Amino acid sequence: MGDKKAGIDPKILNQYVQEIKRIAAKGVQVAIVIGGGNIFRGAEAEAIGIERVQGDYMGMMATLINGMALQSALENLGVFTRLMSGIAIHQVCEPFIRRRAIRHLEKGRIVIFGAGIGHPYFTTDSTASLRAIEIEADVVLKGTRVDGVYTADPEKDPNATKYSNLSFKEAYDKGLNIMDMTAFTLCQENNLPIIVFDMNVEGNLQKIVQGEDIGTLIAVAEEAVIS
Repeated sequence: MGDKKAGIDPKILNQYVQEIKRIAAKGVQVAIVIGGGNIFRGAEAEAIGIERVQGDYMGMMATLINGMALQSALENLGVFTRLMSGIAIHQVCEPFIRRRAIRHLEKGRIVIFGAGIGHPYFTTDSTASLRAIEIEADVVLKGTRVDGVYTADPEKDPNATKYSNLSFKEAYDKGLNIMDMTAFTLCQENNLPIIVFDMNVEGNLQKIVQGEDIGTLIAVAEEAVIS
């Protein structure tokens, strides 16, 4: 969305695809789950008289619109992609099939997962965690507007301090809002680390895959460190 009130900011879109292309060029297998809040948020549906289930499906459609935009922008850079959907829409994307998704990744294609898991009441966080487990990903990279996990919301509290790493248990005990509980539990139970980072800083994505200390790492065995 960038500086726009809604929709897709071409400048931000171009920044993201350039970042993604750089890491894909290094041989990193990349799968992406993208939200749809710049178009419609399912959680807002009831406020305008739309039942929750219908609103959630509308939100899933919004993620597909963003996925299609991301796919087109990547392919304009010569990057091979596949858009896979949790809801069958054969005219614009493939249905999600686990083995096919893994095969696309093995062939060097970037896979974009749209429409959530195809069911209401599940967030894009949950989609990212579930799909990551299904394709046997090494890590979930959660791109946000801040550079990691803090003791409080840094956009509201100037005294908030950043954690460089956390265990899942510590994050839970401290009540830190990293992902929704379903998504967080999936990662914890499957020993799948999460890195929370600022996706709007150019070069961050590449630095993470090169092993640099960017953002906050949440993993099973790490102890909390405030930096």
